[in-house]
Amino acid sequence: MNNDLKYKEAGKFEETRFEKIHNVIFENSNVASLAVAEEIAELIKSKQEANQNCVLGLATGSSPINVYEELVRMHQEEGLSFKNVITFNLDEYYPMDRENTQSYWYFMHEHLFNHVDILPENINIPDGTLKPEEIHQFCIDYELKIKEAGGLDFQLLGIGRTGHIGFNEPGSHFNSGTRNITLDHITRIDAATAFLGIDHVPRVAITMGISTIRKAKRIVLMAWGVNKASVVKETIEGEITSEVPATYLQRHDNVTFVLDEGASTDLTRIKTPWLVKNCIWTESLTLKAVVWLSSLLDKSVLKLTDKDYNYNGMASLLVEQGSAYQLNINMFNKLQHTITGWPGGKPNADDSNRPERNTPARKRVIIFSPHPDDDVISMGGTFDRLVEQGHEVHVAYQTSGNIAVADEETLKFAEVAFELNGGAKNAAEIIEDLNSKKNYDIDSPIVRNLKGLIRRKESVAATRYVGLPDEQVHFLDLPFYETGRVKKDKLGDRDVKIMCDIIDEIKPHQIYAAGDLADPHGTHKVCLDALFMALDILKKNKYMDDCWVWLYRGAWHEWDIHDIEMAVPMSPDQVLKKKQAIFFHQSQKDGVMFQGDDSREFWMRAEERNKETAKKYNSLGLADYAACEAFKRYHY
Repeated sequence: MNNDLKYKEAGKFEETRFEKIHNVIFENSNVASLAVAEEIAELIKSKQEANQNCVLGLATGSSPINVYEELVRMHQEEGLSFKNVITFNLDEYYPMDRENTQSYWYFMHEHLFNHVDILPENINIPDGTLKPEEIHQFCIDYELKIKEAGGLDFQLLGIGRTGHIGFNEPGSHFNSGTRNITLDHITRIDAATAFLGIDHVPRVAITMGISTIRKAKRIVLMAWGVNKASVVKETIEGEITSEVPATYLQRHDNVTFVLDEGASTDLTRIKTPWLVKNCIWTESLTLKAVVWLSSLLDKSVLKLTDKDYNYNGMASLLVEQGSAYQLNINMFNKLQHTITGWPGGKPNADDSNRPERNTPARKRVIIFSPHPDDDVISMGGTFDRLVEQGHEVHVAYQTSGNIAVADEETLKFAEVAFELNGGAKNAAEIIEDLNSKKNYDIDSPIVRNLKGLIRRKESVAATRYVGLPDEQVHFLDLPFYETGRVKKDKLGDRDVKIMCDIIDEIKPHQIYAAGDLADPHGTHKVCLDALFMALDILKKNKYMDDCWVWLYRGAWHEWDIHDIEMAVPMSPDQVLKKKQAIFFHQSQKDGVMFQGDDSREFWMRAEERNKETAKKYNSLGLADYAACEAFKRYHY
């Protein structure tokens, strides 16, 4: 079957005048990865039938992990052989030892090569152990080896937020070959989590060049999550430029971008479909269009005119609605009805136009927090409001968060404990472990325990400040997280059972959970999957008929206004109280380990995000609040 046709059948594909690269959108990265793995497997088999080698260009990072897992499954359960496969990896950090858990040599063997029957001599990965004077000749030889193998039959790619493919950073030339390159600062920031801080991320890498990649007979690029949406749009719809090296793929005649829904959100046909086709105007699409138009024209919703709609691709909407006047009123009311100062429902009030029910007046609530600070960072104002309004609130911290505590912070606590306890043996052992630790060493169990304890006590201090009794604070310590490394284990039955047990014990009327879907292997996403799996198991229970699930976002993103189903406004005093609650998480202040590309501290990000949400509501013509926290309901 033609590859394009196969992807059209499996995912969502629709050509528009804006798009210059064929792309297919899947519901999630798991389904998309299966489709990519199937194409690779079919290619390997067809080459075997022709008694030929199959030459694959392979990528690393989080994007291809599920592809490799599926290929391993096919090998182990369906007999897919890799004996005719020759692989060439895109890149490697420099300098980098193979045994280092951050090396791409280690990554490829851990996720693929150690589990299939590929011949070791057929594995080719840039060498991070070369002497500087050896790199130039190695790169020439790498190119020659690809050519001698017959060229790349298939190249698998991810994409960085700088638009890099491989490590071809902005400024890379169309005809560039395999070479060493200085990494962009954004690329190093994105790698900082894996390296436990940007200071440990190498500044140089060896990479296949643009010319090498574009010579592949077939190219598939994968992108997952909303954090890739902007660069995906630039690459697919923008002009070819060295500032976004992935745009060079527009000149390849057999390339497909495989996206999940998050990565596709900025594409014109997804973000503003009324600009490219006739739409079926559902209520949700209508609200999205009206909010977009209001923002585009910098007009409040009630000031939009017939002309505004007609001149911006929404004539068909106006025909259905009859006039801008009634349409504006309907959408204004819909937005207004999302705003409530009673996140647990307002007792003895008409709830027909409120986001939450008025009964029972006192609800049992679970706030699931992936890390021990997401609760106050992402919904601290709502948390405070729920407690203040008399609901029985429970907080369940899903992971210990121990990996995010810096060694220096841990050493400080260990030294205090050593002094207070007259040279306590445990404290002495921790001090010795930390002082002898080398980069990338996994923390010993006793060190991990102290790091987890630090985060527990910070969490309890914050929940006490909000007014929550200690017995309503739960530390789940989901096993998948407890590896001592950035890379976690797969979600298992024990994780899901722990989630089921806490829900079954409390029998909540409301559940709040982090709805971040950007990274399929990120802790927030895994914790959300654990909740969804638990809900699927428990939904048959009678008490679950009365349980509503509200999703909040993390420190980096917020729901779009048209997606928000409950907005909880905060007064200036509540904004200050939320900030003070975040401050109790002292180990995560002043140079937090996983900062991302935003230099602001978490409390600053949260405060600005909440203020921006309130500002957006106000710009649409609604009340002017100091800040708002936003939620979207999940229907299970």
